[in-house]
Amino acid sequence: MPAFLIVAHAPLASSLKAVAEHAYSECAPDLQAFDVAPDTDTATLQAQLRAAIGDGEAVLFTDMFGATPCNAARHVADGRRVQVIAGVSVPMLWRTLCYRSLSLDEIVAKALEGGVKGVMAVPPLEPPPPAPP
Repeated sequence: MPAFLIVAHAPLASSLKAVAEHAYSECAPDLQAFDVAPDTDTATLQAQLRAAIGDGEAVLFTDMFGATPCNAARHVADGRRVQVIAGVSVPMLWRTLCYRSLSLDEIVAKALEGGVKGVMAVPPLEPPPPAPP
């Protein structure tokens, strides 16, 4: 089973981990958060990510493509054993945790599907009041 690392601007990574643990407390050991502060040394961050992954597989979730957390994650990824997904969201993360026993490629596909299906325009529960005459 791959490791799941959230690499995002502080305090988003820790916050997403807390939300995931709220719904899937049994998954806490599979999920690590790396909050990236404005003064974070990227070489140190990359070393921390490599140490967290070790010799296993991992999915690294980042908040935004092209930003420091994503760029650091990309330096660690190899596209096979370690993959990066930018634009992490709660639906994406929960979907991933539900399917953590699948292969790495299948997990990445499920994560992307969760992210896409989790974005929608939501109608109100009650109709709007009538317009004044």
